Amino acid sequence: MDIEPLNIEGAYRCRPRQFADDRGVFMEGFRGDKLAEHIGHEMRVVQTNISISSRGAVRGIHFADLPPSQAKYVTAVGGSFLDFIVDIRVGSPTFGQWDSLRLDTETRDAVYLSEGLGHCLVALEDNSTAVYLCSQGYNPTNERGINPLDTHVGLAIPSGLVPALSPKDASAPSLLEARDAGILPSYLECQTWHARLRGEPEK
Repeated sequence: MDIEPLNIEGAYRCRPRQFADDRGVFMEGFRGDKLAEHIGHEMRVVQTNISISSRGAVRGIHFADLPPSQAKYVTAVGGSFLDFIVDIRVGSPTFGQWDSLRLDTETRDAVYLSEGLGHCLVALEDNSTAVYLCSQGYNPTNERGINPLDTHVGLAIPSGLVPALSPKDASAPSLLEARDAGILPSYLECQTWHARLRGEPEK
């Protein structure tokens, strides 16, 4: 598996090596040891989620309170998505910026995003199916969101695609409203949490 950092610190593209023959294709879907070489610790998988989406469905921008927040490892097992990783960490050099990659059943890419980052999936075709590995279980009291159509964030949703949002996502605050309300993680908090996960001594 080839793993490379994206433009947002703490996010990585993970591309499996596919082995095809007349029976089909075999590949590694997740390599915790390889990922740990990049993030400095083993990703603890506590929960898996599956979403099946129609074309235009938008899920996000989602994040969870820190600590412990929730790291995610996401891949497509059907259809295709645009996956957006949004830097919502107040004080980060790339605060408010995002990176994206296509998740589909051709490259079989996955994306890893660390605790404290925002995540959004946009389905590019009907019956697009994503699998999420999560480092923490779902806790409704810790779940947060930012409106994915926030013009300040400016996610590049493809033209011709009509975004379909849940009522919760449609009524979510903008990035700056969330910042002013004090619900976003700070860059320093994220750095401290990740150092703890790596087993580094407290400063």
